[in-house]
Amino acid sequence: MIDPVLLRTDPEAVKRSQRARGNDEAVVDQALAADEARRAALAEFESLRAEQNQFGKQVKAASKEEKPALISQAQALAARVKDAEARAKEAEALFGEIAMRVENIVIDGVPAGGEENFVTLREVGEIPGFDFEPRDHLELGELLGAIDMERGAKVSGARFYFLRGVGARLELALMNMALDRALANGFTPLITPTLVRPEVMRGTGFLGDHASEVYHLPEDDLFLTGTSEVALAGYHADEILDLAEGPLRYAGWSTCYRREAGSHGKDTRGILRVHQFNKLEMFVYADPAEAEAEHDRLVAWQEEMLQSLGLGYRVIDVAAGDLGSSAARKFDIEAWVPTQGTYRELTSTSNCTTYQARRLATRFRTESGKTAPVATLNGTLATTRWIVAILETHQRADGSVTVPEALRPYLGGLEVLEPLGRA
Repeated sequence: MIDPVLLRTDPEAVKRSQRARGNDEAVVDQALAADEARRAALAEFESLRAEQNQFGKQVKAASKEEKPALISQAQALAARVKDAEARAKEAEALFGEIAMRVENIVIDGVPAGGEENFVTLREVGEIPGFDFEPRDHLELGELLGAIDMERGAKVSGARFYFLRGVGARLELALMNMALDRALANGFTPLITPTLVRPEVMRGTGFLGDHASEVYHLPEDDLFLTGTSEVALAGYHADEILDLAEGPLRYAGWSTCYRREAGSHGKDTRGILRVHQFNKLEMFVYADPAEAEAEHDRLVAWQEEMLQSLGLGYRVIDVAAGDLGSSAARKFDIEAWVPTQGTYRELTSTSNCTTYQARRLATRFRTESGKTAPVATLNGTLATTRWIVAILETHQRADGSVTVPEALRPYLGGLEVLEPLGRA
């Protein structure tokens, strides 16, 4: 939820954000009207309650003869207080419902426009060249006995797969390498639940326009998470955090599930866009004043991982219209995929400012001793999709794949992935 004070004092800033995202700005005026009605209803309730408290003292001090008439008046006043309280709660609920439809305020400098209007901040590493016709990741995976799409579809349907043999080892190696990097940077590891309550899913902003991408279990009213960000955001819901020693950093390892609604016919070959995958997600609770600096740190740690794996990539500043509802700014890192001749997203890193924390009532104590919403940030440190770029970038003419040096200790020193049937 956006800051009600900002809504009240600078509604034009909220409207600018809505316009940059391509969203309807009329909801801002609706939220303003609902906020005014909410505050008026609350003021009426508090005034009547104060009158009731004062009248209660008068009843206590009254003589025996005066009390019957005063008690009758007190009962009538109590009924008015009860009605006013109901109106205040109703107005509060209406404001919350409307304010929830206003997406997070875009940070100044974020490019306006849609998916194609991103700004490239930098390109790093070499785009691989080959003196042979390169194979795509699925063909390489099948040669290596690493990826089995056919049996994945037989067992679970389209866009499911098995990682087997060296493929399974490669994913675990990636995850463990990322975990070591996270530990070195002060992250606490968590293996998170992948089923969460509606209020947690809603609090992180995943039940808005993209609700169709989320798997729901109606009988239990639980949602399968598409990222451990959801569970990690809910981890400290309704708590006051101590940030005196700096940000709280968590690394969540989980399986992730996405329906990929609306993506039929796109990236259907291989494991680039699938319904289930594993991911190590960085999640940070920070003082809002430190959020932008922390955002840059998360990107730097991601870049260190990609560079150590020998992948060419670019960092982009995602346009406002392509941000999720919770993100005020998002940097994607896209690695070069040789057989597609383009960059494809491997990591996404978002600064959600105080948007999620307001929804989930996660606060910290400021230097003045008061409480205020924290900022939350998230970013991928490793995921199954990285296998696509690793296999294609480091392939050799005979179908074998050179293991990046930094990854070898996590594969028992293995230097080359060999096709099946070779010595």
